[in-house]
Amino acid sequence: MSVNPMAYEAQFFGFTPQTCMLRIYIAFQDYLFEMMLVVERVILKKLESFPTSKITPLQIRKSTEKFLLFMKNRFDHLFSKMEQILLQLVLNIPKNVLLPEDKVHEQYPYSKEEFHTLQGEIDELQKQYKVEVSAGQALLAELEEQKIVQTELEKILQWFDGLENVCREHGTSNLKESFAFLTQTAKKLQDTLDEVEKKNKRLQ
Repeated sequence: MSVNPMAYEAQFFGFTPQTCMLRIYIAFQDYLFEMMLVVERVILKKLESFPTSKITPLQIRKSTEKFLLFMKNRFDHLFSKMEQILLQLVLNIPKNVLLPEDKVHEQYPYSKEEFHTLQGEIDELQKQYKVEVSAGQALLAELEEQKIVQTELEKILQWFDGLENVCREHGTSNLKESFAFLTQTAKKLQDTLDEVEKKNKRLQ
């Protein structure tokens, strides 16, 4: 069997020429073995017509095996020649033939140096893309945080609106005055609580 990988032929045919030749070889070999078995059975059947014959089935089997070995050697010799002819003249794509899917290489030829340069540029672009993706993810995370902060700020503003409404109900429209009012009210409540605790202690 040929050791040439014949990758271009495999791209065109969808299988390697060596695989094709191996299957042909196995098919011929199997057919040869089957034919020798048939021949052996015919000889044995003919032998039954001559009861006085000194030829035994074991001798016939040995002769069949010897003949099979001879035929196999001849077959291998002939097949190697046939394989060489098929691989060179039938299953071979000439060097000057370009497959349709590879026409782009003919239109835009690149040397190895140019290819390596392009490969380096692609690698650099991939790195930049990864950096951009990471930065985008960081911005999205920051945006989510800003949304959370905005939600909390809206809650605080709603609380201030509610506080302002309460203050208006008590006749205070200025926010500073509202805080002062709340502070005074809290102080009065604390004083009242202290006085109640003192009276409670006296009663005890």
